[in-house]
Amino acid sequence: MITLRRAIKTPFFQAFGPLLFGRAPRRELEKVRQIDSLEQLYGLFGDLIPAKLLEPSEKGVNSRDRSLPPRVTFWTFVAQVMNPGMPCREIVRKVEAWWRWAQKDRIGSLTSSAYCQARAWLNKEVLGLIAGQIRWTLERNTLKAEPWLGGRSVKIVDGTTLSMPDTQANQQVWPQPSSQQPGLGFPLMKLTGLFALGSGALLDYATSNQHVHESQLFRQMWPRLNRGDVILGDRGFCSYGTMAALALRGIDCVLCLHQMRKTDFRHGRRLGKDDRSILWQKPPKAPAGFSEEEFAALPDTLPLRLIRLRVACEGFRTRTVVLVTTLLDTETYPADDLRALYAERWGVELHFHQIKTLMALDVLRCKSPDLIEKELAIHLIAYNLVRVLLQRSAHLHHLGLERISFKGTLDTARHFADVIHAAANSPRQQQRLIDEMLTLIARDLLPERPGRSEPRAKKRRPKNYQLLTKPRCQMGNLPHRNRPNRKSS
Repeated sequence: MITLRRAIKTPFFQAFGPLLFGRAPRRELEKVRQIDSLEQLYGLFGDLIPAKLLEPSEKGVNSRDRSLPPRVTFWTFVAQVMNPGMPCREIVRKVEAWWRWAQKDRIGSLTSSAYCQARAWLNKEVLGLIAGQIRWTLERNTLKAEPWLGGRSVKIVDGTTLSMPDTQANQQVWPQPSSQQPGLGFPLMKLTGLFALGSGALLDYATSNQHVHESQLFRQMWPRLNRGDVILGDRGFCSYGTMAALALRGIDCVLCLHQMRKTDFRHGRRLGKDDRSILWQKPPKAPAGFSEEEFAALPDTLPLRLIRLRVACEGFRTRTVVLVTTLLDTETYPADDLRALYAERWGVELHFHQIKTLMALDVLRCKSPDLIEKELAIHLIAYNLVRVLLQRSAHLHHLGLERISFKGTLDTARHFADVIHAAANSPRQQQRLIDEMLTLIARDLLPERPGRSEPRAKKRRPKNYQLLTKPRCQMGNLPHRNRPNRKSS
């Protein structure tokens, strides 16, 4: 076993610090400060994550001199989720390879079991502080031109579901859907995320089982909101209770009208074409998630605006969407601006695609609820780390964040990490590699395809395997499909 001092110096884990916000030479800082539009972006250089958050504790499980202290375990976990599909055995071999490269002598072997136990020792509160530090960096580096309508910050909320291994412990916390037979389904977690429109950062999230509505999970994130924010969401968050409670906090909403609410643009006061002012009445009963005291504090009426949005795409039938908002001032918030703002809601679908598909969060891999929560936290931390690089590259080269490929940024950062650390003894060369990496990221642009629509269908056919209709241990051997039955002679 190697000592703690040697483990911390393992180069594989230190490559991420200078990769993200390595200290640049003073002349580089002076050069950057001359660019007015990037003044705030480069106000902070140094390590993105404070080193003290990952230092061993004075007492407790992380106080012993281990071969996998918190700092090593954390960065190993991050490297694993940034390499989708990498099993524990492979990441353990990568750690051992770096150890042998650094130590030049024979050391004890590291097992996958030891790595999994070390992951269990990670502190959830520390992971929360790390996520908050990265989130603060992303929000701090948002340019003045990126917030919407004179500095108002827009936050997008949406929900999704995640699957995980079918273990008894996971089933107790996140049970499988009732439509699936016992032993044939997988535990299902409901995840609601709050994203920043300007930076794409994941600001907060809440999880529960499938029986809790995403609007109730959204209430857990209200302390993260600030007065003056604008919430952008779909019809699942459109309710009197949510909009009235947020209005009392000084927070406005732009939501898609719920399908159960009937609309009649002949009622209310006309504000413009397809723009009406209406008044909602307080419902007689408190909605789910509201206590009687909270519901009694809501106003009896709520003034709102209804805006009709027609979605026309060549070759498709024109669809009509009705927006409801608490932004009542037509001069400050024209209807066309609100329609354009709601079109930005699609960005949250792309963010979830990046997290679930490109970073393989769709199916979690840990087998206990405690590790499932830590695996989820590490995935979301890694997502924001990639967003930091994407944001820095976009601002350096004066590009929009939506033009740069997230997958390209992830791949480039992963493969540049080793060579950047290899130049650690030469700060100038290391800074040159970081600059070239950011330039390569900026060159990987997504094609502009306005109005593009593709069917959600696969061309390649899956293998013709049968589906389990009872537990695997009871299924037995199945005959091969598309093959003639061979009679025994």
